[in-house]
Amino acid sequence: MVTRAPRAPSSLTAYVLHRYDWSETSLILDLFTREQGRVAAAAKGAKRPYSQLRPVLLPFQRLNVALGRVPKSEAGEEAVSEVQNLRSAEWAGGAAMLTGAALFSGFYLNELLMKLMARHDPHPLLFDTYAQTLPCLADADDLKVQAALRAFELRLLKEIGVLPDLSLVTLTQEDVRQDAGYALLPEAGVAAPRSDEVQVCGTVLIGLQAALSHGSVAALQQASASALPELRTMLRALLHYHLGSPVLRTRQVMLDVQSLER
Repeated sequence: MVTRAPRAPSSLTAYVLHRYDWSETSLILDLFTREQGRVAAAAKGAKRPYSQLRPVLLPFQRLNVALGRVPKSEAGEEAVSEVQNLRSAEWAGGAAMLTGAALFSGFYLNELLMKLMARHDPHPLLFDTYAQTLPCLADADDLKVQAALRAFELRLLKEIGVLPDLSLVTLTQEDVRQDAGYALLPEAGVAAPRSDEVQVCGTVLIGLQAALSHGSVAALQQASASALPELRTMLRALLHYHLGSPVLRTRQVMLDVQSLER
């Protein structure tokens, strides 16, 4: 009896992370889908003035998309690195387009996803966190925006498997003490801080780990809000370590804009 592999879903929930010109009339899309993770898709004719795809394929907008079948390699296996054809795309509702500083924050999230996530590696919880984070970026309260960014960074690092258990000292696997201070280091995880290292209270780390395990985006944002300056420094070091680059393109553009406004 021959066992058939399950078919890919006919419709995927997706966001456009980035779009590249392919020809005078077509685009290559980097899509973040809930069901299949990051996928590359060719949107043929999407740049034509009267294309139905043109007003739909925008960043930060939730879409329902249908893709062509994954091409087969010479061995008969799915060549998952190949670009699939975009058969259709429809707006699936959601918040208004991001503008101003929120736009930079949104592109920052997209750049993190493109650089840290492998293709065809589904992370439904990360997808849901992304979807719930986007509206928060437009909040007038900057502290809430920063908490949303830190919460997303934590979820991303956990989902790709590089965030240690924050409730344990990484080297000894001892429980983190509520009344002690700790550092979060790229090469050592949760550790006792040296004199020159930023530290955070054990209570904060325990709360963050509980929120991560629970899966609630709101709870993770609330836990992140209790130590925003410290988390920003620690998570930036951790992200740069795994990215292998000192400055993200989006962050550099934002810094350049801020310098022009002074």
